[in-house]
Amino acid sequence: MPDVIFAGPEGRLEGRYHHSKIENAPLALFLHPHPEHGGSMNNKIVYHLYHVYVRRGFSCLRFNFRGVGRSQGIYDRGEGELSDAAAALDWMQSHNENSTGCWIAGFSFGAWIGMQLLMRRPEIEGFISIAPPANLYDFSFLAPCPSSGIMVHGDADTIVPADSVEKLVKKLSAQRGIKIDYSLIPGADHFFSEHLEEMIGTVEGYVDQRLEEKKAAAEA
Repeated sequence: MPDVIFAGPEGRLEGRYHHSKIENAPLALFLHPHPEHGGSMNNKIVYHLYHVYVRRGFSCLRFNFRGVGRSQGIYDRGEGELSDAAAALDWMQSHNENSTGCWIAGFSFGAWIGMQLLMRRPEIEGFISIAPPANLYDFSFLAPCPSSGIMVHGDADTIVPADSVEKLVKKLSAQRGIKIDYSLIPGADHFFSEHLEEMIGTVEGYVDQRLEEKKAAAEA
């Protein structure tokens, strides 16, 4: 899991990168929570999501948005951070020109950025959104949502009420051709403080199911 520094729109960006030993392995990019509220690539949830994909043979990158850690620049209210995420995906793709797929996963603010990147990059085939802040940011750009994925939330989240996420899921689920899974974890707060293992287990089950479906389709 080497440290990497790559070029971003406003200077250098700092990341941690795992290159899979599997030839032409799929890619996964991980986006951290709000930079002004202590969010970084070392966030516990981001760290565990990263290793879910490492264990499944993906080449994985998590990185610090501008102004966090050794990443240059200053917080840009989401617009600049979206550009950072696009640059991170570009960097990873430049080192994996023949990758066989791409996923994106984000927590809170990172989930919002991830869904915006999803709209701009058709190669992203799946997403994981943990505690997407549907009450704090506009998600109406998902019209339509281009890929299937899962949203995981806690029913004791006082920062993002569960009903705001449920409304978003229902809106997206009305679209044809994609499937939005939704898992509401009882007793979990915004940070899944006492429910981290349960949340990660939910993600693992979902990813394994999607990978099996992709394998079956390829063999059909």
